[in-house]
Amino acid sequence: MFTGIVEGTGRVLKIESRRGAKRLTIQFPSHLTEVQLGDSININGVCLTVVEKRDQNLTFDLSMETIKRSALGELREGDSVNFERALRFNGRFGGHFVTGHIDGVGIITEIRKERDFVNLKVRIPDEITTYVVPKGSIAIDGVSLTVNEYKGNEISLILIPYTLEKTTLMDKRPKDSVNLEADILAKYVERLLSMKNKEARGVDLLFLKEHGFLKGDDGSDA
Repeated sequence: MFTGIVEGTGRVLKIESRRGAKRLTIQFPSHLTEVQLGDSININGVCLTVVEKRDQNLTFDLSMETIKRSALGELREGDSVNFERALRFNGRFGGHFVTGHIDGVGIITEIRKERDFVNLKVRIPDEITTYVVPKGSIAIDGVSLTVNEYKGNEISLILIPYTLEKTTLMDKRPKDSVNLEADILAKYVERLLSMKNKEARGVDLLFLKEHGFLKGDDGSDA
């Protein structure tokens, strides 16, 4: 589990192809400490496992499914990536709950600078629109952001100077792809509502008989 509060950026050193999959080696800044083999790290919004560690260079395997469902397959050597270590539950919680499981890939449609801020617009796929609401949360390339406006399949977000300084979003351009993860709370609400609709008849005498709370007319369980 992550929070969408990016800790910094790393640089892609090497990309190796492996029978349709890929192996990614990233150089991280010196303040990224206490990382061990098998740890989970959020890379541009995708939860990946450390499979090799050499000093500040960490290596991750990208499965064909990860490449298919995210924008990580478009990375090139020399690119910068956002990173966040897995959440420690004895620490402070910022941002929102981020799982690192991508829901889809969005396309940047506009980047407009407004004084010290940047207005970012992203076109999102149809399957994510259900979970997006104005002032709600969404993770873009692993960064927890608030949806400012939502019209059709396009969302508008305001990037503050701190976000621009600490993440790779300042390097994005129109037509670039970004990884998207909708707020997991919205998914739980949708699930609960769908289950409620299926069980809409509620509790009645038949329900109580079927579940053993009442006896049938003949004294036996209904």
